[in-house]
Amino acid sequence: MAVEIKVPALGESVTEATVAKWLVKVGDSVTIDQPLCELETDKVTVEVNASVAGSIADLAVAEGATIQVGAVLCHIEAGAPRVAGAAAPKPAAAVPPPPRSAAPAPAPVAVAPPAPAPAGANLAASGPAARKLAEEKGVAAAAIQPTGKDGRATKEDVLAAISSIPAAAAPAAKPAAPSGPRPRAEREERVRMTRLRRTIANRLKDAQNTAAMLTTFNEVDMTNVMALRERLKEDFEKKHGARLGFMSFFVKACIAGLKELPSVNAEIEGDELVYKNYYDIGVAVGTPQGLVVPVLRDADVLDFAGIEKGIGELGRKARDGKLSMADLTGGTFTISNGGVYGSLMSTPILNPPQSGILGMHKIQQRPMVVGGEIKARPMMYLAMSYDHRIIDGREAVLFLVRVKECIEDPERLLLGV
Repeated sequence: MAVEIKVPALGESVTEATVAKWLVKVGDSVTIDQPLCELETDKVTVEVNASVAGSIADLAVAEGATIQVGAVLCHIEAGAPRVAGAAAPKPAAAVPPPPRSAAPAPAPVAVAPPAPAPAGANLAASGPAARKLAEEKGVAAAAIQPTGKDGRATKEDVLAAISSIPAAAAPAAKPAAPSGPRPRAEREERVRMTRLRRTIANRLKDAQNTAAMLTTFNEVDMTNVMALRERLKEDFEKKHGARLGFMSFFVKACIAGLKELPSVNAEIEGDELVYKNYYDIGVAVGTPQGLVVPVLRDADVLDFAGIEKGIGELGRKARDGKLSMADLTGGTFTISNGGVYGSLMSTPILNPPQSGILGMHKIQQRPMVVGGEIKARPMMYLAMSYDHRIIDGREAVLFLVRVKECIEDPERLLLGV
């Protein structure tokens, strides 16, 4: 009996994915839970596993195809023993694959009913954030595919509709290409943008377009933190099984600042300000696929070891492509460390809907006046980008000064003062 393998639910507001890579081919024998393919969504790459043991009867969609949640990916002829697996799939491969793969009917048939059914979003009953965003961007209700109850649209649904507009306009731009040939095209390479890269581009541009973004700067003397780390790093690693880095100090320092200046930990939703009494810190991580920002939950209740272990685990999952949707959603403030790549100064872009982001940079010896004398000190520039609609300049500067004080006098973090 052929068992359908479908695109699983991929998280709130995610309705489609791209088949990034098939890990099996027609005729292969598979076991339960064996990975079949990798799906790339706007935020993460996920594996789809076999629900039964058997042999691959067909692949309903090709690599690179976009497919909706719930659509058929492939069929497995269940129960085929491994020994017979080589023979069993061949008859099936000779007949079923052409109709199924030649006409990717399974995907459109599964997709067609959900799209028209909602007949657009019920914006009147949707939340203020979704309504306001749709108004500002001029997105019609019919263009929004709602995921909320009774056809209600979420803010993410509206953002998804906005991000689909450039994709829809792309074919119209192609006819213009022949009229202006690129003189050195033979020495160029064209690579289609991944869904993750397109989403990063859209979100960052949206942040620039919608937020009143401003950046303030300061510098911090890393002498005391570096001395403390050097003195205790071996004992710390022996006891906790994790390396003592600088990120735990900065996470603690940011939380101290966020508690004193709640607007930096808040966001704008419609006509309301949402003040969050929890501290989920996003940590920007560069991966071969692009920049992702996994979230360290309730970082305020973690000790230094808990923060270092948590960041280490998120970093490993990001590099291995194992981050889940839950790992990437719900952050209240973000820290980005361009210093690991050698950046001396930058202006980080906000991670919507957050209102603040701290940029760390390279530690560099510079001459500083200390006690009336010029001394070489390990200095780091800090950059704080913020949404001026909710955070005043005074609050942004005070936040950055608070972070500077905690790093230059790390005992404050240990004593909570």
